[in-house]
Amino acid sequence: MLQHFKYKPMFENRQLPGWTISFFYKNERIEGEYHPDGSITWLTEAPKNETDVKKMIHELMLFHVYD
Repeated sequence: MLQHFKYKPMFENRQLPGWTISFFYKNERIEGEYHPDGSITWLTEAPKNETDVKKMIHELMLFHVYD
């Protein structure tokens, strides 16, 4: 489970899509960039179980950003 999930627009004018994300997963802080096509660029080491983590992130982004 992801804890303390945070996101914010990558660009100040918010007209261009893209978000920076951060969260804790298994007591490790993870940071990345969430792109409009759903791809993620990790700014830290990719989390273990990357596929499962990506699914959780996509669900959260759909709920918070695209709702």
